[in-house]
Amino acid sequence: MTRSLLMEVSRAVADGIAAADPALTGADPLVRPSDRADFQSGAALALARRAGLPPGELAARVAAEVSTSTLADVRVSGPGFLELTVAPDAVWRRVAGRASRADLGVSPSEAGRRTVIDYSAPNIAKEMHVGHLRSTIIGDCLARVLGRLGAEVVRQNHLGDWGTQFGMLIQYLDEHPEAAWRHGELAGDVSSVSALNGLYRAARARFDADSAFADRSRARVVALQSGDPATVAVWQEIVAESEASFRQLYDRLDVLLTPSDSAGESFYNDRLGEVVDELTKAGVAVVSDGAVVVFSADEQRPDGAPVPLILRKRDGGYGYDTTDLATLRHRVSELHADRILYVVDARQALHFRLVAETARRAGWLPDGVEVAHVSFGTVLGPDGRPFRTRAGDTVTLGSLLDAAVGRARAVLTEKNPSLDLAEASRIAELTGIGAVKYAELSTSRTKDYTFDIDRMVSFAGNTGGYLQYAHARIAAILRRAEGEPDAVVDVTAGLHPAERALGLALDGFGDTLADVAATLEPHRLCTYLYDTARAFTDFYEACPVLTAAEPERGNRLTLCRLTAATLREGLGLLGIAAPERM
Repeated sequence: MTRSLLMEVSRAVADGIAAADPALTGADPLVRPSDRADFQSGAALALARRAGLPPGELAARVAAEVSTSTLADVRVSGPGFLELTVAPDAVWRRVAGRASRADLGVSPSEAGRRTVIDYSAPNIAKEMHVGHLRSTIIGDCLARVLGRLGAEVVRQNHLGDWGTQFGMLIQYLDEHPEAAWRHGELAGDVSSVSALNGLYRAARARFDADSAFADRSRARVVALQSGDPATVAVWQEIVAESEASFRQLYDRLDVLLTPSDSAGESFYNDRLGEVVDELTKAGVAVVSDGAVVVFSADEQRPDGAPVPLILRKRDGGYGYDTTDLATLRHRVSELHADRILYVVDARQALHFRLVAETARRAGWLPDGVEVAHVSFGTVLGPDGRPFRTRAGDTVTLGSLLDAAVGRARAVLTEKNPSLDLAEASRIAELTGIGAVKYAELSTSRTKDYTFDIDRMVSFAGNTGGYLQYAHARIAAILRRAEGEPDAVVDVTAGLHPAERALGLALDGFGDTLADVAATLEPHRLCTYLYDTARAFTDFYEACPVLTAAEPERGNRLTLCRLTAATLREGLGLLGIAAPERM
């Protein structure tokens, strides 16, 4: 692993603090990137009271003790900041070191940690819609980043594939054998899940209007739950057809989820009674008004009463509270998770707190096993409300992607009317899908964001298209040097300010990935990639590459190669393609 310059400078400042005042050993050096120098430390301001010295005097003592060949200059500024400038040869050494490694010098900081990530979770027999976008894209990015850092990632797609709605749907299909819903029966571009969704709506309407049909549907639920072969066979076919439709969307989005990652609600059905029995015997759950519940010790209603988690309803039925407890227990005891991430919208925050609390009280969630609700906001339309069609329906994910790709094709055609139709379609698919994913990931996940296709597909500003174009432009430069042996970096060469800025930006890649893994916030990677692409633009405008004399030419080609590799890998971790040509 090539230690980052930020880590190296932080270590030097920490050692300087300890040398200046041994009582401050172990203090955070508070080193951050700076516009005034390469790095800045505000540690003296934070530690002055403990040291009994004015911040400026403590900063001067620390500066005198900082000793490392990495730094060319350490000076005190303002009320007590340290400004730290890295030596040119240290920048070139880091560039050379990272460029020479297939892993770009990124430390496997998550190695040995088994992380279960629960994401996407569409409902069987229903179309994936805009509400599934954030869970799917955020979860997949986290799976990629954590896996890149060495974690053993277990992806889990908790499909909604059980419950009363299936008795209703299966009974309706049984009574309407003419209804087309299987893939081979459908005409045009209608998907199986779209057809099933329409049939479910018809079944729901009949269930509400026809008491006899409602009774037959309830009997069908019992048949499904008891394993009736004919009923289970239809249910399995519905699940398979739905998953095939989901697979098409996952493939289009380049999402890592596979059928083997699916563990729907039905998987835990035979464990629910055991969950309730164990919690009751342990005294964690109690009978209240005919239902079995767990009263929270931590969460209260507005009237001060404890919030209940309902394990078994008065009628003997189970809900998703019980299923999620069974799921959590399974992930700890059988999947051996060290960390469990639920990528689910913010409205479920209380639910996940109650589930985690109950599991800890039951002893199912040992100390050291982290459970995190990776919450996110809502996708909004131009009117500032949850994104819907003009008719007020939820926007399907497929139609949303089609709209983005269509708009990207229009932009490309306008910019380059002579572009071959097939090539325009290929690039439009890559940029349109990439635009949607980048717009999703570049926004802080806890915030709502507006779905604005025109802004998304732009090739300017902080967009996926801008980053894809930046990578393609560097690839074009490197093609002109194709066939040449890889340059050997001359660490004694001078360092132009634009070279310095780009070298320092590239050096922060591993630190950024570690930050994403710790905070579970993919937008930090987007910001890093955008800043790096801008640093490259500044570098390319200020520093000729192919026409430069040696050793500048070789050093600058290495910077280009490392930038291309960093952007390519960074985009890949976002799940976005990095075309060589655009």
